[in-house]
Amino acid sequence: MDYKDKLDKTNIPQHVAIIMDGNGRWAKEKGQMRLVGHATGVESVREALTAASEIDVKYLTLYAFSTENWNRPKEEVDGLMDLLVNTIANEIDSLNNNDVRLLTIGNTNDLPNSCRHELLNAIKRTEKNKGTVLILALNYSAKLEIKQAIKGIAEKYKKGEIELDEINDELIHEHLYTAGIPDPELMIRTSGEIRISNFLLWQLAYSELHFTPVFWPDFKKEDLYRAIYEYQTRERRFGWIGEQLNELDKND
Repeated sequence: MDYKDKLDKTNIPQHVAIIMDGNGRWAKEKGQMRLVGHATGVESVREALTAASEIDVKYLTLYAFSTENWNRPKEEVDGLMDLLVNTIANEIDSLNNNDVRLLTIGNTNDLPNSCRHELLNAIKRTEKNKGTVLILALNYSAKLEIKQAIKGIAEKYKKGEIELDEINDELIHEHLYTAGIPDPELMIRTSGEIRISNFLLWQLAYSELHFTPVFWPDFKKEDLYRAIYEYQTRERRFGWIGEQLNELDKND
């Protein structure tokens, strides 16, 4: 089935987030080192970004490295950091050619200097691009993000800069890593795992979730189109009932 041709072009999610899972297990099944899976997964990043751009997904967030990933074996972490540096450096021209802007979320200050240098360089060189925004979640923890937002708001309250009743969803959003970015309508996780894993906990409150058994290195454009096709078959009610939504549609 060609899912791309079946998509309703008027109902494309503005923001898609992906937990790229299964690189290590993919490599193990093939008798390879885990880093081979991570390296092969870079092509799936290209596939997902190309697919998102083709159907006008405005924001694509990829969970690339969590704060918990530092607990992996040192050789794997070091290899991931080297892969990240080389990939970013090699992809800048491609990002510019495809009008893609790069952003990051997470505590990137704690990344190795070489990683931070390449990230800042890529962000600067793509900042004028107007197409899909590629957001890499690096050294990211949703719990830490929320904790830092709470601290920032509490500090403003302590200084008398805000009143208690001014603390609302909008104010919290302004203190998150994703300030100014719409929440994802769709979150995809590969490899068959069915959990969120400390990813965008605030932002995913009303997101549709799609879990696929496909390992990330095998994730292709058609897999993204299928996830969006299934997203389009769901009724997003946000606490309402279907009849209320139907009545709203009639009045539009």
